Amino acid sequence: MNATPPRRPRSASHRLNTGRSRIREGRPFPLGATWDGLGVNFALYSANATRVELCLFDERGREQERISLPEYTDEVWHGYLPDARPGQLYGYRVHGPYEPHAGHRFNPNKLLLDPYAKQLVGELKWAPQLFGYIIGHKDKDLSFDRRDSAAYMPKCAVVDPAFTWGEDRRPQIPWNETVIYEAHVRGLSMRHPDVPEAMRGTFSGLKTDALVEHIRSLGVTAVELMPVHAFVDDQYLLDQGLRNYWGYNTLAFFAPHPRYMATRSINEFKQMVARLHHAGLEVILDVVYNHTAEGNELGPTLSFKGIDNSSYYRLAPERRYYINDTGTGNTFDLTNAGALRMVNDSLRYWLAQMHVDGFRFDLATILGREHHGFDPSGGFLDAVRQDALMSQAKLIAEPWDIGPGGYQVGGFPPGWAEWNDKFRDNTRAFWRGDEGQLAELATRLTGSADLFNHRGRRPNASINFVTAHDGFTLRDLVSYEHKHNQANGEGNRDGGDHNISCNYGAEGDTDDAVINDLRLRQQRNFLATLFFSQGTPMLLAGDEFSRSQQGNNNAYCQDNDLTWLDWDAAQRPEARELTDFVRKLAALRRHYPLLHRKRFFDGKFDQELGIKDVTWLAPEGHEMRDADWHNPQARALMMRMDGRAPASGLREAASNTTLLMLVNADPEEIQFALPEVQGEHWRVLLDTSERHGQSVVPGGGQWLAVGRSLALLALEKDAETAVAAVAASTGSPAPVI
Repeated sequence: MNATPPRRPRSASHRLNTGRSRIREGRPFPLGATWDGLGVNFALYSANATRVELCLFDERGREQERISLPEYTDEVWHGYLPDARPGQLYGYRVHGPYEPHAGHRFNPNKLLLDPYAKQLVGELKWAPQLFGYIIGHKDKDLSFDRRDSAAYMPKCAVVDPAFTWGEDRRPQIPWNETVIYEAHVRGLSMRHPDVPEAMRGTFSGLKTDALVEHIRSLGVTAVELMPVHAFVDDQYLLDQGLRNYWGYNTLAFFAPHPRYMATRSINEFKQMVARLHHAGLEVILDVVYNHTAEGNELGPTLSFKGIDNSSYYRLAPERRYYINDTGTGNTFDLTNAGALRMVNDSLRYWLAQMHVDGFRFDLATILGREHHGFDPSGGFLDAVRQDALMSQAKLIAEPWDIGPGGYQVGGFPPGWAEWNDKFRDNTRAFWRGDEGQLAELATRLTGSADLFNHRGRRPNASINFVTAHDGFTLRDLVSYEHKHNQANGEGNRDGGDHNISCNYGAEGDTDDAVINDLRLRQQRNFLATLFFSQGTPMLLAGDEFSRSQQGNNNAYCQDNDLTWLDWDAAQRPEARELTDFVRKLAALRRHYPLLHRKRFFDGKFDQELGIKDVTWLAPEGHEMRDADWHNPQARALMMRMDGRAPASGLREAASNTTLLMLVNADPEEIQFALPEVQGEHWRVLLDTSERHGQSVVPGGGQWLAVGRSLALLALEKDAETAVAAVAASTGSPAPVI
């Protein structure tokens, strides 16, 4: 059954002012509600609508007036209200055919959010009125619901974009010097004792001095915030007393999430950005342009579905249904010009008006998928690459989805960085002691050239991570062999089972000192591997002080103490020691250019200098042979990085530094024969076993590596220099050699 409404919706319209006397023609651009100092221009894209009504609301959310937008230009409905002001609440009712089999789901009984709304006021209240069809009807989504949804919808608000940025400057950290801190706005500050209670969980909370100073002190250079675009709490979660904590369910792509605002002004977000910039930190937003909160054909009608369903969404050949490459019910269609423009306008808005520095794109393969499949020269990817503003931002892809050809790690075009799950999986497997991981580890340590060394891409294109918001925390990675997601209410069926984790003898917390010591050492091993590998490291917030989620590897719905950072626990002695360890790693990475090269190692022998930029050595001291690489039991090697070797022929990129990294994932001690260098000594920069012993080792000397440990050494000219350097770096008396 297809139903096209023949008349105005049956609501309180007879009590509304529906006159046209105040409305003027306006302009079809820019889209959205634009305050020009005298009035507001309203413009809405819909290629298939027959009429668009602008609905005005008072501060209490009561509908006061409906005004038909008078003009339709280039598929944009528009009008200008000379007496409208910032703070005006509004929404749309869009008329057109209700023909699901043809892909059209217009229903003017449903109040719709402006896709370009810069601010939302109020929260979504789940009710049957939100759905364009009659829930429980025998014809399901083919039926037509005439009830008004306005009382249950948040409202759009006109904003004044004026803001005094003062001396705000983008930090513009070079990619090869970038270290990312992935965090959640709410989770960062909800339990922080130095954040005023009224500001906790908000943008204002994030800009408090104590929190900013902690982040800055870690040596990271960018804060990557999980979704801050306005999103929806799913009804099934609310029914269980849970919420959509992560926020991957976007409702409005220009509006900050209302729950993250301590004030009534979006300037709060701008103030947060300015504060982080002042501390030298870039701001990267995790964005979700692959789908919206409206779900499939049985989902609610909140915005895009009622504005122009067939333009905004990818529909199946049977147009009633949606292509679901996201696993969320719908997929945004970036092959449509209107949808593509909306996404690009949103990105430009957050860059130009909100001053963010970059984006991490959730399920980014979808953004590059054309009708024939993923295309690195697809419309969206090309549009970003040629845009003067977007192409200069930091762009990070999550390079996979569940659609056909969805795994595209290494397949994105120049200008993009990508989450590297191969680094994650190999690093986890190696330190767990799995067989046959050594050869791949060498590839991951040197920037994953097998994935990224093409088209002029650099090592920084690899976003290296061991943990992220999705999965175990670092502490849980070494404390649990199985997920424990019972609190999510899905019978522990949700979340991944391939965690490549190990509990080392006890599932979860234990009082066993031996197990706890090993777990801490493994955390140090993971962190050292992360910071000392070529590429861009990403640290998960809280991993610096060993936070736990009690084995929950899918805490998307846990907006509570389970996911909020426990700042009291961060003051425990072992937590403080781990935080200091992270600071040391970041300082070493920053100090030694060899640890963040701009170019890939090539391992070629330089005839003039008689050296290689990177040399792989077996524990016995000889260069790795094929048999060594292919030995499934091999779990240890040395990586010598020689700074004297020019990078791709560029002599000015060379230095006098030589570093030696020793890794031993074997549970047992291994003796390493260090390279012999005439008259020079190896200074120990870091040892994850944290034993108090050798600080300087002569060239050709022996290093006894504790089981499951990593060490980083630097070559010094002579023993005295090495001893002095150790004393200077540790603040302790020079050791006796």
